[in-house]
Amino acid sequence: MKTILYKHPLAIRWFHWVNFPVLTCMIWSGLLIYWANGVYKISWGNKVLVKFFPTGFYKALNVPFHLAEGMSWHFAFMWLFTINGLLYILFTVFSGQWRFLLPNKKSFKEAWLVLLHDLHIRKYKAPQIKYNAAQRIAYTVIIFMGIGSLITGLAIYKPVQFHFFTWLCGGYAAARLEHFILTLGYVLFFLIHIAQVAKTGWNNFQAMITGFEVIKLSPKKTPHE
Repeated sequence: MKTILYKHPLAIRWFHWVNFPVLTCMIWSGLLIYWANGVYKISWGNKVLVKFFPTGFYKALNVPFHLAEGMSWHFAFMWLFTINGLLYILFTVFSGQWRFLLPNKKSFKEAWLVLLHDLHIRKYKAPQIKYNAAQRIAYTVIIFMGIGSLITGLAIYKPVQFHFFTWLCGGYAAARLEHFILTLGYVLFFLIHIAQVAKTGWNNFQAMITGFEVIKLSPKKTPHE
């Protein structure tokens, strides 16, 4: 027996699919900007262990050395990223979708159970309504990351005009480092998110396109089990 389980409203799907290419273009244009002054590295004493990003990285991806072009694209997509994020937050608040999204007092404990299940250490899934505990934490954190990227980005772009944001971030150098770390966080989120989508299969993926998921039911189960 099969049934249809409605999961994602049209607005949520719209914000999701707009945000993905916008954020991808921002990361790409950010690389063009960063290459002009790639100062970040992990070192031990005088020995450099990891450099973000070496010249070979840019050559392998054929990334052009165009600072002005990168800045133009970055700031253009920044407005799309900000508007899309603001509309997403407003919709989540006023539609009541925040009830499925925000973590609760049990989320951190249940997120650990989700991890154990994903690693095949625990047999049974942790309880969930629309999103599991790990998803609720991750999707909430990504909202604050977006706000952080906007604040640190403005602090870098106009440190005098937005001096309050620059001060809030701990200065220009700190704001630039924080902006860079947040970008690495997005890349990590992308990789984990794509891996999770691949793991859960096509049915879950197409729900983010159509808004519903077709599920099979056993005689003793309901769609929410």
